Amino acid sequence: MSAGEPALSAAVAAGRRRRAGAWRRVVAGLVLIVLAGVALTLMLGQSFTPPGDVLRVLTGQEVPGASFTVGHLRLPRAVLSVLVGMSFGLGGVAFQIMLRNPLASPDIIGVSSGASAAAVFAIVVLQMDGPMVPAVSVAAGLGVALLIYALAWKDGVTGARLILIGIGMAAMIDSFIAYVLSRAPSWDLQEAMRWLTGSVNGARMEQALPVLVSLLVFGGLLLSRARDLEALRMGEEAAAALGVKVGLTRVTVIVAAVCMIAVATASVGPIAFLAFLSGPIASRIVGPNGSILIPAALTGACLVLVGDYIGQFLLPGRYPVGVVTGALGAPYLIYLIIRVNRGGGAL
Repeated sequence: MSAGEPALSAAVAAGRRRRAGAWRRVVAGLVLIVLAGVALTLMLGQSFTPPGDVLRVLTGQEVPGASFTVGHLRLPRAVLSVLVGMSFGLGGVAFQIMLRNPLASPDIIGVSSGASAAAVFAIVVLQMDGPMVPAVSVAAGLGVALLIYALAWKDGVTGARLILIGIGMAAMIDSFIAYVLSRAPSWDLQEAMRWLTGSVNGARMEQALPVLVSLLVFGGLLLSRARDLEALRMGEEAAAALGVKVGLTRVTVIVAAVCMIAVATASVGPIAFLAFLSGPIASRIVGPNGSILIPAALTGACLVLVGDYIGQFLLPGRYPVGVVTGALGAPYLIYLIIRVNRGGGAL
């Protein structure tokens, strides 16, 4: 061993510790923002509930007025916002990393549109309600994703080809949704529109349970593939040289991410651009300091909590969170398309 090798090894180890420390600080900061957003959601509404009353309700004490307002109205809204935001954020960034393109988000390439179209069709045409609507929505989201993947296959799947086919598929599905809505009776129209705007209004705790289970199962599966996804950021050939089974990883990521996003969509509708925005924002925050899967999930939760607060209290009138994220995401999408067109772009 040469004299310089111990010093080099020590420098590499120090660099790794520094990056790990920076990553942990970013995650801790995002967790604090999420907790602050949850606290804000629990305290603010038509009336202000003091923090002490909120804590008593959360610990199971009966507080006149606050027990109903916080426990039955605001707590389900906060819990569902966090779970749905994490699902969209984690699923979206997994697609973007796998295909090495920030435009490769499930809400851009038609997966969310497919889930919404199935729900609208089930409500308006098949007259379904209850748990059957989310089940149909999840199945359709997975089916659309597999169809897009199959159509994009030609000696493998490239990100650009899958994105273009997905955008075309999304346009077709959106046209189908518009046709179904134009034929819908007025009493079905309001319920169907919930699937198109993305809203946590009227959230119930029972809506959160399937999202939680989905996040634990499919989110855990994605996190178990974190190293493979990081290798795919360097390209398929480099990942394969490192021992990554590229085909198996892609199928696993697609199925897990689509199922997770479809379940979230079935609960609150397609929150516009949420899956699209979370990854790039998390990537800018984390930088080269580590995986962006968990930061993207937390960023998604922050976006839903903050967007819902803006839509409820900072704008004239009250708007669902999907309107706010759509207003934020559309300009960024235009900017990103211009950037990718000029010089390429990746997370």
